[in-house]
Amino acid sequence: MNFDALVIQVGQSLVKHQSMIVTAESCTGGMIAEALTSVGGSTAWFDRAYITYSYESKKEMLGVAEMTIQKKGAVSQECVEEMALGALQQSHAKVSVSCSGIAGPTGGTLDKPVGTVWLAWAIQGQSAVVSESFLFSGDREAVREQTTEAALKGILKLLES
Repeated sequence: MNFDALVIQVGQSLVKHQSMIVTAESCTGGMIAEALTSVGGSTAWFDRAYITYSYESKKEMLGVAEMTIQKKGAVSQECVEEMALGALQQSHAKVSVSCSGIAGPTGGTLDKPVGTVWLAWAIQGQSAVVSESFLFSGDREAVREQTTEAALKGILKLLES
């Protein structure tokens, strides 16, 4: 999937707000960061990316609490919000986006079926983290692409609000 038009809008909005972005990704495996860096000039607004696939990496790199993983799981509102805040703390960015989900084809449960994804967005200095859950359909690649698109659209929405 080509995200260039959306990424260009995101980049322009970040420049307008004099902000850099950091990503904290699990189920997308870096697809959001790849999309954000696929256009020329992204060095002006892209700081870094964390691909925290394991529980340990979420805790060690982003400061996700052990209790959050144990009580809520990695695919939860609490986890992605902690990921978004941790990414801001561990970077020079003013804006973050994080995601965790079940891309499939296995790993789903009745409570969290394949396609369940949580996304969170945060801005440095603002107390509220915006988060949203999604239930995407399709195969693994489709879930990852839909997550990436939702992440990019969420960045725009956050910056324009």
